[in-house]
Amino acid sequence: MNEFLEGVIEYAKHMDLLELAGLVFGLLTVWWLIKQNIYTWPAGIIYVFISFIIFWKIRLYGDFFLHIFFLILNIYGWYYWVHNKKNQKEELPVTTHSLKTNILLLLASGAGIVAFGYFLQHLPDIFTGLKPAAVPYWDATTSILSVTGMWLTTQKKIENWFYWLAVNLLASIIYAYKGIYFYSFLYFVYIFLSFSGYLEWRKSMKKANA
Repeated sequence: MNEFLEGVIEYAKHMDLLELAGLVFGLLTVWWLIKQNIYTWPAGIIYVFISFIIFWKIRLYGDFFLHIFFLILNIYGWYYWVHNKKNQKEELPVTTHSLKTNILLLLASGAGIVAFGYFLQHLPDIFTGLKPAAVPYWDATTSILSVTGMWLTTQKKIENWFYWLAVNLLASIIYAYKGIYFYSFLYFVYIFLSFSGYLEWRKSMKKANA
């Protein structure tokens, strides 16, 4: 842990403005999501564009392609939250899926991880001259779980926080391994925010049901 923190501090000393902006908008996106604030979506869109540049540079192609989906889902989530308000004063409520639906989502995510991992592993065979993807199957795991989590987020399903917790745990390790300590630190903070988000949304859901 001391070595990790030292790496974060050293990395922060040389952090450029683009990475600093990514850190700020990444935290704002999650904070506003916890508070169910509509600003989470425009902040998320800005964060996506910053991430495009960073992930392409370090050859995390799964994360790069993932953020294309994130861009689409951020736009959709913004529309869905506004369009599906019960009325102009009451926000879209937090809800939950049935056990059957959650099992199907897990199975679909597992199949997606295997398929996307295979695709990333063989990406240089498809695009000649492209460097091999770094940790393709781990990259695929965080990517697919993030897509599932993002979809659940757009629908305001409380299960999204379980997916984000898994993603944040894995991503903080992967990014530290790749030496992008600012993203590793960001996702380490996200772990605690995932717990906070789940508790806040559960409280909101119970209040709405009552």
